[in-house]
Amino acid sequence: MDTTIKTLGALKASGYTSKSIKTELRDNLIAALKSGVSSFPQMLGYEQTVIPQLERAILSKHNINLLGLRGQGKTRIARLMVNLLDEFIPVVSGSEMNDDPFNPISRYARDLIAEKGDDTPIFWMHRSERFFEKLATPDVTIADLIGDIDPIKAANLKLNYSDERVLHYGMIPRANRCIFVINELPDLQARIQVALFNILEEGDIQIRGFKLRLPLDLQFVFTANPEDYTNRGSIVTPLKDRIGSQILTHYSADIQTAKKITDQESEKLENRHCKVHVPELAKDILEQVAFEARESEYIDAKSGVSARMSITAYENLVSTAERRAILNNEHETTVRFSDLIGMIPSITGKVELVYEGEQEGTSFVANHLISEATKTLFLTYFPKIEKLKKQDQETPYDEVLNWFFEANAFELSDEASEESYLMALNAIEPLKKLIKKYQANVAPIDSPFLMEFVLWALVDLKQLSKRRTADGLAFNDIYDNMIKGL
Repeated sequence: MDTTIKTLGALKASGYTSKSIKTELRDNLIAALKSGVSSFPQMLGYEQTVIPQLERAILSKHNINLLGLRGQGKTRIARLMVNLLDEFIPVVSGSEMNDDPFNPISRYARDLIAEKGDDTPIFWMHRSERFFEKLATPDVTIADLIGDIDPIKAANLKLNYSDERVLHYGMIPRANRCIFVINELPDLQARIQVALFNILEEGDIQIRGFKLRLPLDLQFVFTANPEDYTNRGSIVTPLKDRIGSQILTHYSADIQTAKKITDQESEKLENRHCKVHVPELAKDILEQVAFEARESEYIDAKSGVSARMSITAYENLVSTAERRAILNNEHETTVRFSDLIGMIPSITGKVELVYEGEQEGTSFVANHLISEATKTLFLTYFPKIEKLKKQDQETPYDEVLNWFFEANAFELSDEASEESYLMALNAIEPLKKLIKKYQANVAPIDSPFLMEFVLWALVDLKQLSKRRTADGLAFNDIYDNMIKGL
């Protein structure tokens, strides 16, 4: 298309033919499928589930309802649909409804074309401008979405209220030839949902008694959370019946996909004070925390656990290590297991607790999730610890436990320098032997994290005890506190 064309006459001479937005989406999707290009490249984990359903809905020219828990990428999907639009489309200059020069629907555009004919000015609208989004809240009105009479316009133009030109159009008419997204549809009042019936079906809108035949050209995408159906509102049945496809979204099915999403979405700070290395095991534990949360008895499963929890937790994890390096004037550092505690503010604000969780408190629940994630992944790296063992039965952990039994105390400072931290861990010779035996291929830079991981896991599995000191953590034999008490 030639975006230098500036008049209706030149547009006609160029042979341009206009298409509806649903035809645009369909044609460009077909082209992408034929060429093997991904239609929704950033939607990781949806390749075999959600994306095929989306593509079928677009091929069918359906309006779409994306139904799923929070943090499942519903709004991101809608925004990515913009990439399936034509890069530029012609619009009648000055039109508030993005009128197609060949099929004008507004009074303004029709009058302008009748007056100027082939000299009617046009401009080219980029696809990035063809996305409208509205969060459905109880205070949204019909005037916001569809329009109302504008008394100031009537006074300025000296028109009476029966003239169509006194109308001020709302967001939906102004989104003509665009993708229009209504987020959290059940939150929209039922009477407002009813007002959408004819727009979806016939293209009629009514404003204060005006019946306007406006064949609006829109691609509607709605999003909804299943929780909303019981807690706040519902989608009225006749409106649901007019939405062509309802597609269910979901969380990542495995840790590897979840890690890719977190890496893709987390903030990349190029100006960090120092280089922060994050071991893969740290990333695995972080994602496992979200998986544990979705199954936890303390957390409301109907509310869901957003992928945003993992993203912000990862950012806090890296910043915890960065802060320590700044305090120690170091230019390189590695995330430590104890740095996972820095994720807690990102966890507590993103989970909805049930009664039992409220009784325990958000901090307890966050620490419990980290503990459960640690125990789950420990079994993938090291032998299982039997709860009951025969007398004199040896275990792989005996030497480590005996070291703590004989040692007076072992402390790790929260803000210890890299040198002090490594010196403290390397002093536990049996722990180094354990790592060498069961994780011989671990990279040297990741070995300290793995060593501390073993200590925390032994605490969670009731083999060691751990207590908070003035500036860090002290690990002791399991009977240490009991003996001190006696």
